[in-house]
Amino acid sequence: MSLLILQLPARARLTAQDATPAAPHAPGTAEYTWVLSPDGRTLSSEGRCAAALLPRAASVLAVVGETDLAFHRITCPRAPAARLRAALAGLLEEQLLDDGEGLHLALDPAARPGEAAWVAACDRAWLAGEIAAMEALGLPLERVVPIAWPDEARPRLHVHAPVSGPLPDGDSSSLFDDEAGQVTFSHAGGCATWPLQGSAARALLPVPLPQGLQCSASAALAGTAERWLGRAVPVQSLAERLLAAAQGGWNLRQFDLAPRHRGLAWLRDGWRQWLTPAWRPARWGLAALALVQVLGLNAWAWVQRQDLAAQRQEMLQLLRSTHPQVRAVLDAPLQMQRENEALRAAAGRAGDADLEVLMQAAASAWPDNLPVQTLRYEGRQLTLAAPGLQAAQAEPLRQRLEASGWRVEATDGRISLQPGRGGRP
Repeated sequence: MSLLILQLPARARLTAQDATPAAPHAPGTAEYTWVLSPDGRTLSSEGRCAAALLPRAASVLAVVGETDLAFHRITCPRAPAARLRAALAGLLEEQLLDDGEGLHLALDPAARPGEAAWVAACDRAWLAGEIAAMEALGLPLERVVPIAWPDEARPRLHVHAPVSGPLPDGDSSSLFDDEAGQVTFSHAGGCATWPLQGSAARALLPVPLPQGLQCSASAALAGTAERWLGRAVPVQSLAERLLAAAQGGWNLRQFDLAPRHRGLAWLRDGWRQWLTPAWRPARWGLAALALVQVLGLNAWAWVQRQDLAAQRQEMLQLLRSTHPQVRAVLDAPLQMQRENEALRAAAGRAGDADLEVLMQAAASAWPDNLPVQTLRYEGRQLTLAAPGLQAAQAEPLRQRLEASGWRVEATDGRISLQPGRGGRP
């Protein structure tokens, strides 16, 4: 399944020069760095363009930059799902710099109640605006993930350019004199990003460095990172980082930002696609097929009605030819049965529901040496009472009679016998 991975533009912040907010962009109007993957593991293409020009994929995922997300360590509360968001805000009240109502919180996917866990926090209005903008453009975000997060198993250090802008032109060594380069360090103790300048940047790293630390850098900052760390640093492009972030387990779309009515959105998008001119031949073909089916069903129903009328006419003719004394025909099968019963009774022959036939059927399967106490014949049913009849004897008796086409009921030492609905074979 194809996967489109987007990097959300950095949130507007106050500038250090004049302490005024940077000009914010309207959600969905900025250019987005994107990566397209056919299976979520390999890259097929990448680029940067406006939201309206983004390629289409079966699934869409957004990545939040390092400086737009903060991680806090807490003990996961034992609270129901409906109150978990409020419980997290209460635990983080003293750790958050902003008002908790204006922040969006997301819990570590590996969190367990009563155990230590990480909580991600970001500006709620900014993230909600980006999600709404993508959905308005027909790109519903299945997940929103961080580009870096606390990881005890795989500590990482990456030297990169800020998300908000490109690297300056010229020699990358000038990064020691400005704030163009950044360091993102994620390990078991947390995840932090700071500018790559001066001696303080190196002092922020723990001593000694965590075992198994994986270092990387963007192509423009690889040489600077090697001199800064004193070791060889492999190059990792932004596209590779985005793909690695998509393979993580985090999903920031939780609580009030969780996807809703996703099935309805898919149906709506599918209906819009169905109404496009490209699908016009398919619509005409489906309409023609439905019309042919309706005409065929009506023709088949007409044939069936004709056959049924012909069968009824044959039944009427058979009744009148066999029993000419019947003048008014209301129910040919029932009248035929009644006339046949009358002829049988006049001839003195026993019918299937007569006492003699029922007695013969019962005698053919009755157990040996089992006396019958009482006998009752009512209409078409014969009831035999035998107090000594055991369940082990009643079951074989019932099976033999039913095999001959009789309806049998055995309860409390009584056997009731009558002809089956379809008559005996």
